[in-house]
Amino acid sequence: MDTSHRITADLTAAAHDAFVADRANVVAKNAVTSAGVSSAARVPEVAALATTTFDIQLEQGDITNQERSGRCWMFASLNTMRFRVMKKLGLKTFELSQAYPLFWDKYERSNWFFENIIASAAEPLKEREMAFLLADPLCDGGQWDMFAGLVKKYGVVPKEAMPETKCSCNTGDMNRYLTRYLRAGAKRLREEIADGADAEVVAHVKTELLQGVYRILAICLGEPPATFDVRIRNEKNELKAEGTYTPQEFFREFVDMKLDDFVSVINAPTADKPYLRSYTVRYLGNLVEDGGVRYVNLPIESLKRAAVAQLKDGLPVWFGSDVVQGFLRQDGVLDPAALDVDGLFGLPIEAGLDKADRLIYGESLMTHAMTLQGVNLDADGNPTRWRVENSWGDDRGKKGYDIASDAWFDEYVYQVVVDKKYLTEEELAAYKSEPIELAPWDPMGSLAR
Repeated sequence: MDTSHRITADLTAAAHDAFVADRANVVAKNAVTSAGVSSAARVPEVAALATTTFDIQLEQGDITNQERSGRCWMFASLNTMRFRVMKKLGLKTFELSQAYPLFWDKYERSNWFFENIIASAAEPLKEREMAFLLADPLCDGGQWDMFAGLVKKYGVVPKEAMPETKCSCNTGDMNRYLTRYLRAGAKRLREEIADGADAEVVAHVKTELLQGVYRILAICLGEPPATFDVRIRNEKNELKAEGTYTPQEFFREFVDMKLDDFVSVINAPTADKPYLRSYTVRYLGNLVEDGGVRYVNLPIESLKRAAVAQLKDGLPVWFGSDVVQGFLRQDGVLDPAALDVDGLFGLPIEAGLDKADRLIYGESLMTHAMTLQGVNLDADGNPTRWRVENSWGDDRGKKGYDIASDAWFDEYVYQVVVDKKYLTEEELAAYKSEPIELAPWDPMGSLAR
């Protein structure tokens, strides 16, 4: 038996001797075992650089809280929309219902799932794409394009018109049982098709399954309102809005946002995704009629240029990032230099991979969506720090806000959503071009949660 690949006692002894010979290792061990890696690696000088005053600073109102749910993409989207309501009505704070789009997303995503199951019914279950479809058909995560589609179809409502429930604040049980129901539905649909059922029979089965989805959602979240009464007063107790509205009417009158003007711009600096090309992702979406998502891939400087321009025009910016990287959560600081992990361990842990390599090797991808609410600029107009509105409550960070360095933006921001007027003609033409379809498991198909 070849023993050359085994870990031997001599190898382990050598590792031990090298460890105890370096005083820094012993100090690091004592610190980490007592306080944990993040606390021991925290760089106080970097935390101290996080200003709370910005050259461009939008005021949003009370910080929202997604609690134990993966709805950050909804919260970030609604935060860009409630900003417009507050500005229009002169309100200090206001909140749109996050349970309302959650209901419709789960409902629409179930239909999306069933349609994909029907379309792929001839594929063996062992195929990778089938495994992907069945793995997590109903998670909370999403993308801007998916939210925009929901709003165009279903509108929005004030929070009091559809308040949070136990299942919207903590989606675990609802998702678990609904996912099990969907998988059983997938089995039924595949078996019907395998037995020779025609399209009419299959459609009937899908309709029956969707009625079951609606029932589960209504029990967990309550039924979405078709109409609702509105009475909105400002801080001076002045009545600023009243009447009865449908969700679509409320969106048109008070949010007044041309959703089709907003485009998703990504930064994926990998060789397989040339810049100035548009991309979509197979199986990524929720509304069947919308046909999925679309991005244009641009250099990071283009994302920053467009984001600054939109902030200068007084509007927040939806963005997606890998939020856990370089993050001092309690300080509310996002900076690659905030945690000296490499110095703590004496190894090139963070320095070992650049942004492209992190995507290729599965180290990083978009995990969380937030909104940019401000930016500091240097003498040449280049951003130095960003003010970030999160959706994790106001008891952390800078009263719920985080401060991101521009270096962190370079390394860990993967997507911004901006009005198309901030793109150049060349960039916009690239966005409108026929998209290249990425595999379902491509890192740029990740969902913000």
